[in-house]
Amino acid sequence: MSLLRRVKTTLSIRAHRRVRGLLEGEYTSIFHGRSMEFDDLRPYVPGDEVRDIDWKATARLRTPMTKRFIASRKHTVLVIADTGRNMAALAEKGDTKSDLAILAAGTIGYIAIRHGDRVAMVAGDADHTVFVEPASTEAHLERMLQKIAANTSVAAGASDLTRQLEYAVRAFRRRMIVFVIADDRELGAPEQRLVRRLCVQHEVLWLRIGDADLMKPEWSSAGMHDVHDAAPIPAFVRGDPALRAEFAAAVAESSARAEDVFDGFAVSSQRVSAESDVVPGLFRLLEVHRHARR
Repeated sequence: MSLLRRVKTTLSIRAHRRVRGLLEGEYTSIFHGRSMEFDDLRPYVPGDEVRDIDWKATARLRTPMTKRFIASRKHTVLVIADTGRNMAALAEKGDTKSDLAILAAGTIGYIAIRHGDRVAMVAGDADHTVFVEPASTEAHLERMLQKIAANTSVAAGASDLTRQLEYAVRAFRRRMIVFVIADDRELGAPEQRLVRRLCVQHEVLWLRIGDADLMKPEWSSAGMHDVHDAAPIPAFVRGDPALRAEFAAAVAESSARAEDVFDGFAVSSQRVSAESDVVPGLFRLLEVHRHARR
């Protein structure tokens, strides 16, 4: 099964018609200042925006009429995907981080191209950066998702989000909406400077993927390794209740500090921990961004 088909299947299973419609509506609402040109009138159908009703024409024709518009320009959605071997690790609920990243990028990309917008991508690791030119076809989106999958294995280079953010800051001047998909962690000072520069030029949204709790009792019999160097994680460390409590507290504190940083930049962010969280998490992210201060 192609990666995009898996995304569509998950959308149908997880989101259902109502949530999928809400997600698409929220996607549309985050683009401020879209230039629209009046096209024609047509009879109102349920689901049309009330603000698009032409009340004079409605009174004249004695039936509700809706104004239709032509978008005079398309938007470009840039996905910045944190790849490399770090994203081959397990997410919090046991899915791989790469699976969550592919689902998130595929969902946003699919909704964008359904609206006629173009999708581009920057991804890579400490050794290289991959740039996928913007386009608006499903075949293009499938190639993009395949590149995320190819760059998130334990054999890949170490993840290096700074390198990918630097590329985006240097390469793009035209205003875009930027979706960053990355680990749930605190940003270092260089990354914070890059995010601040991105926010000057673009609208930035951030999806954070939570780390697995390797000390879960249900995983006690499974062999666990560090993706950085393939070193095994000793069972006695994973079974220590005091250490597990300290780990949980450290994760919560780190996530809260990361959220504070994003709030300071007026960057909307959400944290997800499983495949089932991705679509609802994207909906919350778009909703928060729609109401965020500009």
